Amino acid sequence: MSNQTTLTEFLLLGFSEVRELQILHFVVFLVIYLAALVGNILIFTVIVFDYNLHTPMYFFLMNLSILDLGSISVIVPKSMTNSLMNTKSISYAGCIAQVLFLVFLVGADFSLLTTMAYDRYVAICQPLHYETMMNSRACVQMVAGAWIGGILNSVLHTGNTFALTFCGGNMVDQFFCEIPQLLKLACSDSYLSEVGVLVFSSCLVLGCFIFITVSYVQIFKSVLRIPSEQGRHKALSTCLPHLTVVSLFVCTTIFAYLKPTSSSPSALDLVMAVLYSVLPPIMNPIIYSMRNKEMKAALRRLTGCS
Repeated sequence: MSNQTTLTEFLLLGFSEVRELQILHFVVFLVIYLAALVGNILIFTVIVFDYNLHTPMYFFLMNLSILDLGSISVIVPKSMTNSLMNTKSISYAGCIAQVLFLVFLVGADFSLLTTMAYDRYVAICQPLHYETMMNSRACVQMVAGAWIGGILNSVLHTGNTFALTFCGGNMVDQFFCEIPQLLKLACSDSYLSEVGVLVFSSCLVLGCFIFITVSYVQIFKSVLRIPSEQGRHKALSTCLPHLTVVSLFVCTTIFAYLKPTSSSPSALDLVMAVLYSVLPPIMNPIIYSMRNKEMKAALRRLTGCS
């Protein structure tokens, strides 16, 4: 690529130039990162070793944990290192790697959330057909589709982005290599093809979100017909948090990737990036596990606690 001969690194925007605030950013991100690591590794371990959790819902949740671990590990450690070392640089190859893996992991993550919504729809609205429709082969195919789709989407975006010639400097107005901020550095109209791909991908995400929303509307209708108040509460407590996380994820991602980029750094851009890239990996363990009686019971069995 022609721009590789002129650019050897990018400079990432920090959260602050004040040294004390840089250390604070390092500490906050370290706590978040460790919490995400512990939470997601715990989910993965409990599901793998507890036979009672070898069901479609927990199979999807285990894969979600793997994706969440990967997505937060792609960007947070580098940002922490830059704050601690008081530097902003990331190599050209490092930037490519961040875009490649982040787009793959976030894309696969959302595909999996869509699959999980479908799983809940079948379990609650068509319980008699659940074992047939959500058999082990179908579940493996769905997860494989999410991973493969994420990889193809990532290769397309990464190839399009780094085929560009960057002539607008090397300062990325974000704490990691984010495609919209990289496009600001591209020459003239050469970035329009990637903008088109971003719009197309956003339409797919929006379509998945509509599918998820429709699934939950059907779920809520079925839940309201459950005679047992305890049954209604259990179904709603499982589905409402899921819908909340998905809504936050979709809204912030679409906002970050489709809103017109300003010429100057924006605090709102930083907040949106944190909401869609850092928050979900720490929220998912809380929503899907800490509030889940089956996961708590499995954890007690695994640790030998009564």
